[in-house]
Amino acid sequence: MFVSPEQILSVLSQFNPWWNGQVGSPLPTWHRAAFPELRRWVLSPPAPRAVLLSGARQVGKTTLLRQLAAELLRAGVHPSNILYATFDHPILKLAGVDTVLKVWREREVAQPGPEILLLDEAQFIPDWAVWMKHQVDFVPQRRIVMTGSAMPLLEDSPESGVGRLHTLRLTTLSFYEFLQLRETELPELPELAGLQHLWKWTPKDFAALPDLTGHFHEYLLRGGFPQTARMANLVEAQRLLREDVIDKVLKRDMTAVYGVRRVLELEHLFLYLCLHDGGILNLEEVGKELRLSRQTVQSFLQLLEAAHLIFRLPAFGYGKEVLRGRPKIYLADPAISPAVMLRGKEALEDFGLLGVATESVVFKHLFARFYSQHLRFSYWRGKQDLEVDVVAEVAGQTVPFEVKYRSAQHTGARELKGLFQFYEERQCVRGYVITRDLGDIGSMQGLRNSEIRLMKVPAPLFCYWMGRAELVDSASQLAM
Repeated sequence: MFVSPEQILSVLSQFNPWWNGQVGSPLPTWHRAAFPELRRWVLSPPAPRAVLLSGARQVGKTTLLRQLAAELLRAGVHPSNILYATFDHPILKLAGVDTVLKVWREREVAQPGPEILLLDEAQFIPDWAVWMKHQVDFVPQRRIVMTGSAMPLLEDSPESGVGRLHTLRLTTLSFYEFLQLRETELPELPELAGLQHLWKWTPKDFAALPDLTGHFHEYLLRGGFPQTARMANLVEAQRLLREDVIDKVLKRDMTAVYGVRRVLELEHLFLYLCLHDGGILNLEEVGKELRLSRQTVQSFLQLLEAAHLIFRLPAFGYGKEVLRGRPKIYLADPAISPAVMLRGKEALEDFGLLGVATESVVFKHLFARFYSQHLRFSYWRGKQDLEVDVVAEVAGQTVPFEVKYRSAQHTGARELKGLFQFYEERQCVRGYVITRDLGDIGSMQGLRNSEIRLMKVPAPLFCYWMGRAELVDSASQLAM
């Protein structure tokens, strides 16, 4: 189908108001934690790479691109050298990326300095990986930022982006970002340079902390999708989450991007995961229950992970231990399961459901904080089915995290049998227990093994600190 240059230009002019000296619609005054790194890779790239901003639908990727354009203009980049285009727009999708660039340059003459291409929903560009590779190799004056909510797995393609692509993974809003978005007024919290600094705190330091539990529970229900997080009506927010995020991924993206035809079976598996969030999956048993082959279940899990709807956590170990182990599955956001299963605030009365949601949120915050530092995350299962929820492997050491959020009672040694069994088998410097009650905080004392060092941190405070962009934790500091 032929698309005229006038039609393309009409669309581009709306998306690029700076060409006409306009500022466009208002933008949030605060930035996601990923913004400083995105800005650095565009203004002062450490290496010749394109940047892929990868994340789920409605997670805020477009807003980040628009904020980046505003920042580039403030930094002195000429307006004619900045192009924003989204390829889920039917006109631009039909025209193709090369035609869009040609029309851009016919409308806006290139100026001295780098050309910045901000390409939204790049998964709809045919052979996008090949095109990106050519641009990086042969058009060095162009700096490319692409976003994708359902990017095909790069390693499956011989023309992958290895060596030419820097990926920034954008999860749903952290608890800290959720509070910023909702403009929540809070008492001043002390800054925390890193988790390891909690070991230097005194009881007086812990006693001065505010209770964020109510806000945290609101976060668990509304989740981290910016559009739904700010909505006043919870029922409407959940409906929008089902329609604009989940349904579009399962019923549109899976067909358009991956060619999936068995959409109903994929949806059944996703519903199963919503009922078993944080569960360890036996692929054969799941296949029998849903009448799918093990291979099909495995393939569907890969697709859901690529679409940023789930995280897969492997079993702790190496080689055959991992291959034999069953994956643990976390939904990408705590609001997904209540929205899909039509559960409102009554979900907060289910301690089991609340504990699972908190466990998934704790992992998401750890993943988001340390993703760029390539930590290896896993879960551990020992004798008598005792478990450790999350294990981070860093600097040659293992750092366990155990979530205990099922009641407001203080967490004692009796509730941590799996953690102690893990300590007996593995040499750990320290570990963290994520609790519920604000009073259930601080270093655990009186343990039978004096070499075991455990720090209890309430989940709301843990997620608040993990989500702050100013937190300077490096991966190695976790094991210090």
